[in-house]
Amino acid sequence: MRVILAIGTGSFIGGVCRYLLSRGIQAKFLSTFPFGTLGVNILGCFAIGIVIGLSDRGNLSQEWRLFLAAGICGGFTTFSAFSGETFGLLRDGQFWYALAYITASIVIGLIATFSGFSVIKLF
Repeated sequence: MRVILAIGTGSFIGGVCRYLLSRGIQAKFLSTFPFGTLGVNILGCFAIGIVIGLSDRGNLSQEWRLFLAAGICGGFTTFSAFSGETFGLLRDGQFWYALAYITASIVIGLIATFSGFSVIKLF
């Protein structure tokens, strides 16, 4: 239960930070290009890289790693989880799995978004 609360608290913190930072970044640009989301995704990837590095060095307990990675980074942007998992596959020499994961995530993700949108359009 303690781990679930740590992840939930981190997700709350990350989600609020994502909203505020994304809005703040986007407000600086007069464009429909999603600079805010891009900035948050890149910052989240950097942050999860730090968490992975600290975890690999043994500097984080399992609870802290889950609070930071699944909680804060996950709430901030799930793209960081995607990046961290892909990095892990590449680091472990699983290049084909990494390519399959990247391709499936993007292609199937876009198909799922289109499908969900289309279902709503039917009603």
